[in-house]
Amino acid sequence: MADPVGAPSCLVAGLDLGSTSLKMLVTDEAGTEVGAAQVPTPWRSGPGGSTEMTAEALLEAVWSLIGAAAHETAKVSPAPIAAVAIAGMAETGLVIDADGTAVAPGLAWFDPRGAGQAAAFPPGIRDEFAGRTGLPLGAQVSVAKLAWLRDQGVRLAGRRWLNLPEFVAGALGGRTALELSLTSRTGLLDQDTGRPWPQMLDALGLDETFLPPLVDAGSPFGEARAGIVPPSMAGARLTVAGHDHLVAAEATGGLPADHYHVSMGTAEVLLRVIDAPLGYAARRRLADHLINEVRHVVPGKHVLVAGVKTGLLLRRVLQTAGIHDRRGRDDLDVAVMALPYEGLLPDDAIEVSGARNDDGVLHLTVRTDGVSPAEVFGAVLRHSNAEISLLIEAMDRELAPAVTATLTGGWAGMAAVQRARSQVLPALTASARDQETAYGATRSALRLLSTTPSKIGTAP
Repeated sequence: MADPVGAPSCLVAGLDLGSTSLKMLVTDEAGTEVGAAQVPTPWRSGPGGSTEMTAEALLEAVWSLIGAAAHETAKVSPAPIAAVAIAGMAETGLVIDADGTAVAPGLAWFDPRGAGQAAAFPPGIRDEFAGRTGLPLGAQVSVAKLAWLRDQGVRLAGRRWLNLPEFVAGALGGRTALELSLTSRTGLLDQDTGRPWPQMLDALGLDETFLPPLVDAGSPFGEARAGIVPPSMAGARLTVAGHDHLVAAEATGGLPADHYHVSMGTAEVLLRVIDAPLGYAARRRLADHLINEVRHVVPGKHVLVAGVKTGLLLRRVLQTAGIHDRRGRDDLDVAVMALPYEGLLPDDAIEVSGARNDDGVLHLTVRTDGVSPAEVFGAVLRHSNAEISLLIEAMDRELAPAVTATLTGGWAGMAAVQRARSQVLPALTASARDQETAYGATRSALRLLSTTPSKIGTAP
């Protein structure tokens, strides 16, 4: 493939494997959008909140996505897509056999299965888990899902693990490897060493061969195979950009240390970049508040990641109100903004719970008449604000308080969301970009096209 660096006709693509939808954005080198597409994430739901995805459904959705994005791009430019970077959700992944075939579905990060297995890990694992991995132990972490699969009869020994972005990279023609920021969220890595935690692997009946080679975000993964992708993508260089929220945070360059980046999709993630691990004791303290300290997509850096399930609750409010399209959401936004931030009902008229990162079940208690969807939506935003305030207090005990904040993600365009978050986040600005993660992935793809790629965390 001819070196396209410096050629204005060079195109790059970013894929975002999100919890609500899969997105693909194609841009030129300057970051101008050329084509885009999205398809629903192909979850299948079961009893008790169980949610999973088969590898076949995932790949069918990815092929549909790539085809649609390539078609839209071709309307604007005949140039080939020279590089593709894949970002996506963490915790959800697939166990593969020696041929790269998935042997079980991927369980959603918000699927409650695995909670019993996490509670049944040996006492030493439970005691050290947060300090070693930087994660609170619960159903969300991948090791809990792996233990659940094991207990359902899925053989793990002799097989390997891939997070969803690496699995898709492999299906496109890339090599088998694991990106560090995604794998950092499995519960299988020691954050201080960056290597697999042997005791955790042993508790699952595994050894280090379960994990393919660990690589930094943005590392070369190979090339897209002709015949699998549209002709305009054949031979495109492949990489894995990393965990979606972190990719969004670095979309336009490095984050200042005193800044909050808030990425609000199905999960709402508040993060801060740090130059080095905070250490075992600090990780245990932070985990008490469900705050993670894990590897960043910028090599050598770490992040504090605090999450609430605001987007999941807001989505369920919309669905309950019969709102299923953008116009309906926009109309609701207008209705919420017509109310004061506190609403017009008595303080105890609507009680909400469910935003904590270990919850996600929308509970509403309504004590009065006159409750509209706008009042409920506003009440959920206030409830999640209260949870975010607790997370900020816990972070501020470990680091100097942040002084600025940026709001991104699928919900960030709503005026009601911006108004609510300005109550708890300092000097808040909102991104005008609809696809922050996919855009960040395009910047990672662009770096592949240079023989001396700029370090992630700087603008390409």
